[in-house]
Amino acid sequence: MTPPTDIEPIHVAVVEDDAEIAAVLVDMLGDEGYIAHRCGSLAELEQTVEQHAISLILLDLKLPDGDGLSIAPRIRANHGIPIIILSGKGSEIDRVVGLEIGADDYIVKPFSVREVAARIRAVLRRASPKTHATQPQPNRGYGFVGWMLDLERRRLTNPHGLDISLTVAEFDLLAALLSAQGRVLSRDQLLDLTRRENDSVIDRTIDVLILRLRRKIEITPGQPQLILTERAVGYMFGVNVEKIGSF
Repeated sequence: MTPPTDIEPIHVAVVEDDAEIAAVLVDMLGDEGYIAHRCGSLAELEQTVEQHAISLILLDLKLPDGDGLSIAPRIRANHGIPIIILSGKGSEIDRVVGLEIGADDYIVKPFSVREVAARIRAVLRRASPKTHATQPQPNRGYGFVGWMLDLERRRLTNPHGLDISLTVAEFDLLAALLSAQGRVLSRDQLLDLTRRENDSVIDRTIDVLILRLRRKIEITPGQPQLILTERAVGYMFGVNVEKIGSF
């Protein structure tokens, strides 16, 4: 099966130092109609991204010159290229970490080439510029530095048009911060704004949720520019927020 027809061919970087696995993936990509670029290290990946119009990256985590987890956030922040992680680690926490650092999908080794091909098609469909161009404006929501939070559909979309998965609590917290843009909200205020019936949360829950949100929307979570901390008081949203629709 070939990917959807495009004017330009779709280039995929295969970042894998195991020659046999890399060969299988390169052959599969060729059969599917993609142009594959084999990278045996993180350094080769960075060079490939600079030299070619890469549409997707298949990223192994254990590489000769470092951990794939270290480069994924930088690639997403600087280039916005979708990433599918390939890993021998399949625990829930490994998957969560992989997705939180910016990966679009996580495939556990050993894998089926059919599964990888299907996952590639799904990620490319979600990342397609056509999806972004035709995406409807929310009836009610917030926009900030290219992001959009749709309150009706309860969806968060990043500047590349990709949906970012949020838990119920993360969504409610982000909406509360956006609604109060420019004002500091205490933990108690945020708890009141986000607490749902039968919730048994404490103020430290807010700190954990803030950390999770920063990992999902900040370019550098450790040096946040969007969700700011007011020491000993609480948190505030630090950039301009546009209200969309009627409130």
